[in-house]
Amino acid sequence: MYRQRVSPKASRPTGGSRGIRLLLALVMIGISLFSFYSSKEVNTVTGEEQYITINKEQEIAIGLQSAPELAQQFGGLYPDQELQDYIDDIGYHLVENSFANNGNYPFEFHLLDDDQTINAFALPGGQVFMTTALYDRLETEDQVAGVIAHEIMHVIGRHGAQRIAKQELSQGLTGAVVMASYDPNNPNSQTSAQVALMIANLVNMKYGREDEIESDVLGVCILYQAGYDPSEMIGVMEILDEASSGGRPPEFFSSHPSPDNRIGNIENALQNLDDCP
Repeated sequence: MYRQRVSPKASRPTGGSRGIRLLLALVMIGISLFSFYSSKEVNTVTGEEQYITINKEQEIAIGLQSAPELAQQFGGLYPDQELQDYIDDIGYHLVENSFANNGNYPFEFHLLDDDQTINAFALPGGQVFMTTALYDRLETEDQVAGVIAHEIMHVIGRHGAQRIAKQELSQGLTGAVVMASYDPNNPNSQTSAQVALMIANLVNMKYGREDEIESDVLGVCILYQAGYDPSEMIGVMEILDEASSGGRPPEFFSSHPSPDNRIGNIENALQNLDDCP
């Protein structure tokens, strides 16, 4: 009988540990929210209010550190130095002759030796890349400039830094949900964690689409100010649409808007060039 009375007391730490987990989860949520919302600042180039938890020097350092390894994932740099110089000339002309120059980033432009992956991207701080698979599909210098202008806008828009801050926030909140909901005696608690992770990923995808639209619209401005034909950005979208036909996921589950949506935004930007920064 005495041993049976001990049994209920032995279960008390379970409730206590659950309370501790809930308290720690609330602390994690508070720290994550405070860190994110206290990082608000105004982008000096675009005038946009942003939440960014790293400074410009850290952006540049992240880009420089990541560039070599990332380039190797796409076959390394294309070995034709003359073509590399050509990409450099276009990129530097775009920066030096548009509002992009106000960002004061140490841009570097790279052509990657990958003839299979149709892609272009930019790292935080000014490292810009294009694969030969994409370059070979472009028909004019204005289209090449359009791709590069889009990626330049990702840099001066500080989209990479924004994404880092948002991922830190979503990871903190997700970690809090996992801590609060996890129960070693309840396998269904893992489902809650998986749902939290899915929601966090979808939130970050939405932010990615917004960044792409801004880079399209203000990329048009960079082209226009640098003396290129900004309407050629539509040709770039059509090429990308053709390349991805049949394999593109629904827009809601993609980090990029649909080509039709992007073309509509570009056409609107072409009609409002006087609104460029």
